[in-house]
Amino acid sequence: MLSLPPGKGALRYVVEGRPLSAASSAPSSSVSAAPPVVLVHDGLTDHHVWDEVAPVLAADRTVVRYDLRGFGQSPPPDGPFEEVADLAALLDHLGLARVNLAGLSWGGRIAVEFALTHPERVSALAAFSPPWPGFDRSPELRAYDAAEGTALAAGDLDAAVEVNLDMWLRGPARPWSAVPPALISRVRAPLRTALANQPTVEAHSQPGTALPATALTSPTLIGAGALDTPDFVSMAHHYATAIPTATLVPFPTAGHLIPLEAPAAVVAALRGVGF
Repeated sequence: MLSLPPGKGALRYVVEGRPLSAASSAPSSSVSAAPPVVLVHDGLTDHHVWDEVAPVLAADRTVVRYDLRGFGQSPPPDGPFEEVADLAALLDHLGLARVNLAGLSWGGRIAVEFALTHPERVSALAAFSPPWPGFDRSPELRAYDAAEGTALAAGDLDAAVEVNLDMWLRGPARPWSAVPPALISRVRAPLRTALANQPTVEAHSQPGTALPATALTSPTLIGAGALDTPDFVSMAHHYATAIPTATLVPFPTAGHLIPLEAPAAVVAALRGVGF
C-alpha cells in the first residue's frame, strides 16, 4: 500500500516479475532491460482484470498493477485528487522513471493523459476501450447513464450492478447465454465496490489534461472490442485517427473488458508495440 502525502489517501499496488531494483537500474543496452509495465484498470473492476495478462508479461520484466481510489483495496478519496498525479506518485514511490503503460477503459484514458502530461516517462502506450472526452453519446449510452443514476439515487446498488453488467459485460451484440458465468462472478463484486464509492470518487476527482491526443509521440496501441457498444468502437477509431503513432487493433471475440475476455490476444498485441 502506498500512503500518499498527508490527507491525500493511499493506493494498493502489486508488483510482479523482475525485482524493482533490477527494473530501475538495468542499463538500457541490456537485452533483459525491458521497460517495466504498468497496467491501469477500468472504471468497473480493479487490478484483477489483468490477472491473465500480468503473469505472462512478468516472465521477463517488472509488472505493476494498482487499484484506483475507491476501487478494489484502495480506499476512496477524502479530498481533491487527480488520477495522473496519483500514477506519477506511484512511479516515483517505486523508483520507475520510464515505463510501458497500458490502461483499460477509464484506465486507458488515464494512461493517455499520463503520456500527454509526462511524455518522457512513457516508452510505449496501450489503451483498450478508452473513452473520448466530449464524445456525442448515443441514445443507448445516455439511457444507460440515466438508469445507473436512478438506481444509485434510490440506494439500489443491486440494480446499479445489473445495469452495468448488462451494458459493459453482455453488451449490445450478444445474449447472456454467450457470456461465461465465471466472468459475471469475477466482475460483480469489484463492480459493487466501485459503485458504492462512485459518488465520493466523482465528488473529489479533478479534471485531467486538456492537451490533444495528437500530441502523443510514443508507439501507441488502441484496442477495440468488436462486441463493445458502438460508441466505444467509434471512440477507439477517433484515437487511432488522432494519434500519429497509433495502431488500431480489433478484438473480434471481446466486448468492453478486453483483457478479461481475450487475454492471450491482448498479450500478443502488447508484445507487438514493445511490451
